[in-house]
Formats: sequence, C-alpha cells, structure tokens
Amino acid sequence: MEPVSAAVSAVLPAGGSGERLGGATPKQFCGLQGRPLVSYAVRAMERVSWISDIIVVVSPENIETMKSIVEKYGHKRVTVVKGGITRHRSIFNGLKVFAENQSSNRLLQKPEVVIIHDAVRPFVEEDILLKVVTAAKEHGAAGAIRPLVSTVIASGEDGCLDHSLERARYRASEMPQAFLFDVIYEAYQQCTDHDLDYGTECLHLALKYCKTNAKLVEGTADLWKVTYKRDLYAAESIIKDNLSQQICIITDLKEAVAQVGFLLHESLKSQVKVEAISISLRKNDSHLQNIFSGECYNFLCINDKEYATEEIQQLVDMLEKSNIPLLYPVILILVHLSISENISFSIGLEELTKIKKFAREVKKKNILVYGLLIQCKEKKKKPLETTRKRKYNA
Repeated sequence: MEPVSAAVSAVLPAGGSGERLGGATPKQFCGLQGRPLVSYAVRAMERVSWISDIIVVVSPENIETMKSIVEKYGHKRVTVVKGGITRHRSIFNGLKVFAENQSSNRLLQKPEVVIIHDAVRPFVEEDILLKVVTAAKEHGAAGAIRPLVSTVIASGEDGCLDHSLERARYRASEMPQAFLFDVIYEAYQQCTDHDLDYGTECLHLALKYCKTNAKLVEGTADLWKVTYKRDLYAAESIIKDNLSQQICIITDLKEAVAQVGFLLHESLKSQVKVEAISISLRKNDSHLQNIFSGECYNFLCINDKEYATEEIQQLVDMLEKSNIPLLYPVILILVHLSISENISFSIGLEELTKIKKFAREVKKKNILVYGLLIQCKEKKKKPLETTRKRKYNA
C-alpha cells in the first residue's frame, strides 16, 4: 500500500442509542464473538499505519465504557470524546479536539485530511480508506458509494405512489468519507442548528457551506452498517469466516526449513489467505509484530530443532503482548522438521511431556497449541523429499 503524504486522522461517531436494533445495549457496544462492535471499527483504523489519531465520540453516559474498551483491547492512538445530542453535533465535537486542542490527555496535531467513519461499520479495509483520502486531497471531499439495491419511490399526501427515481442514476452514500480538515471544520462552524439537529450527510455540508463538490468513490460490498439485530448475526458470521481464512507460516532462516515453508505456502494459497515469513525469533522482528497487530489468528511455526523452547516461548510472549488472544482463541501449530539421511522416527516421552505441559499452560491464555512432526530424508543435489509424518495433539 502506497504511503500517504499527508497528516491523516479519523473521527468515529459512536453515540447512537441503537433504537432500531432493540435491546438495552447500544449497538456499538454489542458483542461479536465476545468483543464490542466499536472495537472492530477502531481496530480497522489502527491497522492503517498512516492514520495518526483516532477520535471515538460517544454519549456522555458511555465515556467510561469506551475508555474501558480501549484499555481492555489495547487500542492505541485513541482519544475518547463526549458527543452531542445528534450525529452532526457529535462529529463536530470530534473535530473540535483537533482545532481547539481540547484533549486532556495529549496535544493532537491538526490533520490535513480527516476520515469520518461510523463505529458500527466494522469491515472497512485500508484500500478504500486510501482511495477516499487521496480523492479528498485533490477535491476537498470524498465519500464511498454503493449501487442502490431497491428502487426509491415517493408517496403523495394520500399515501399513493407519486413518483419513482431511476435507480441507475442514484447511489447509496456509505462510509468512509474523507475531507480536507479545514473544509469540513469550516462547514460545521457555519452549519445552522437545523442542519446540526436533522442532517445526516457530511458530504452535503461540505457542498452547502464550502462549495466543495465531493468526489464519489465506488466502495466494496462490506461497507454496510449494523442497524438491526439481523445485521449483528451477519457480521458475526463474516468474522467467523475471516478467522478461518487466514494463516501465517513462520520459519527460521535455514534454507531447508524455509523451503518447507515455501512449499506449504504454495499448496495453501489457493484455499486460504496465507503469508510465509522467514525470521529469527530471537530478534524483535517488526514484520511479525505487524502481522500480530492484524487480524490473523492461525499460526504455523516450522523449525528443525528438537524442541525450540526459547523461540516458541518468545512467539507466545509476542502473541500475548499483541492482545490477540483477548479477542479470539489463537491456533498455534508447531511443526518440527527432522532432516537426516537415515529414517529413524521417534519422539522421546520426556520431550512429548514437555510439549503437552507447555500446551496446557498456554491454553489458559487462550492459545491452543498443536504439534506436527515431519521427517525428511536428505538426498544429495535433490530437493528435500518428505518421507514420513506424524501428527500429535499437544
């Protein structure tokens, strides 16, 4: 992903009451797989390295709830701000933090471009964020759009059909949207009380008050908003699918081990999203830390040592620090690769006991460890030939 040559921050309005969802809990705080919906949206922004600050705007009674979520899930670069009585007033409060330095925690830099994104749209990707930010730099404002699913009609005073709109000419306005900060802040400063209380479209404010005609960017199908209870079920289903569709293969730097990792990558890439990296776990590898800060929950670690205690413990420690196991169970498959000219296939009882004890300990931390022993016969001037393998459940 190309870096953004501008200071960029994000404002996430999260002050809704969730009346259409039903129930006592506002939808942004409803749990998906045990984690609040708002946390997914924050995580999506955190994963983007070029977003400097994330402002989450919540109703006054939910300030402490949001702060506890930030602390529990280890969110970074987040400032929680008190919202207003309407969506536009809440967004305005979020923008004021940059313009008036109202944050009590730290001084926030006023960004050149600000992203506005709903806290109940959890599946936004970096690609669409980059597109709207790039377009906003050029045009002053930009927003994601999607084709209309249903035809829009207008009814007369008698309740009968008055007219319908030509669906092909219209689009649904979605999030994220992005603006030059000075444009959208000026629009909110000039905004009438009527627009602040009854308006819903930020792009319209930029056009009405700053004569800034937004660039419309075609969005992806996953930008939808959680509004009703059925949307929560759909979002949870998507999250479950995502959890099982990504794996990271980790090998050390030895050629034979790295080759096995490459072969596994090639055989799996048509079935799941897979990334293979060769690193020294004894070093603090930034690439691996970036993966841990993402949304991968399945790891396959390959080594050719009898029992790489220090390396495996370091891997577990890094997973713990990433807070990933707080969200979902992490699957860690340890693959021991035995390479020799002779076929002597065995694993000692003492070694197996160590592995099982280790697995029981880390299971308490929501990390599920499994083991796979692969023996390869080494042949001169030929690629490694896998001859026998055995799986053991740790």
